[in-house]
Amino acid sequence: MSQRTRVLLVGETWTVLKLHIKGFDLFPLGGYENFGVWFMEAMAKFDDIQAEHMPNHIALTSFPSTFDEINKYDVVIFSDCGKNTISLYPEMFTVPMGPDRLELIKEFVEKGKAFVMAGGWNSYQGLRGIPGYHGTVIEEILPVDIQSSDDRVEKPQGIQPVVKEAKHPLFKGLPEMWPIFMGYNKVTAKKQAALLATIGDDPFIAVQSVGQGKTMAFTSDLAKHWGTAFIDWEGYADFWHNALLWLANKE
Repeated sequence: MSQRTRVLLVGETWTVLKLHIKGFDLFPLGGYENFGVWFMEAMAKFDDIQAEHMPNHIALTSFPSTFDEINKYDVVIFSDCGKNTISLYPEMFTVPMGPDRLELIKEFVEKGKAFVMAGGWNSYQGLRGIPGYHGTVIEEILPVDIQSSDDRVEKPQGIQPVVKEAKHPLFKGLPEMWPIFMGYNKVTAKKQAALLATIGDDPFIAVQSVGQGKTMAFTSDLAKHWGTAFIDWEGYADFWHNALLWLANKE
């Protein structure tokens, strides 16, 4: 069990509130969406990966607030999880609220672990800048610079990534041609980063070392809607398996 790479996926969930208006009549409808299922199902195929999913509403209260808590993982992935969910606490009128959990992620990486940000409307700077990672310690450790405003690039016609470093361990055993994506977050690769793949004229996959650990930027979605074709791609599971082992220095 100790040899398994322990992964924490944070985000990819939301609560839905709909209001149907039918003439004079109103029908409120509720719901819950979990788009982390495709990643979790893919990782369940591998005996050397132990993946855990922490939905957004759970992360708000239960994301690790001490180094001992977070250090049980090898890789932490944020996907459609905004800054406020991690940096704030439900007890907002408590002084102090609690430890800075974004700074904790930096310490986690610097001491030998790994952090990944996957793209989406609630990743990087995202929709109307609400995710808000520009200017944070998360931007500091990522291999990319984040825009200060809405950074979504929508491609309803589809756009195909281009691998620049085909011999990198992330791409071992993968099909040569990647599926099309329906959009991505526009970022800029840092000078010290290794740019492994591009999408249009922008970074798609970039990595770098931070202290004793590693970080990775994956600028499109690991789930629907940008990644709708990606989750059905024959290389989906193997790509993330490769990435997790490499990030954890177990490739």
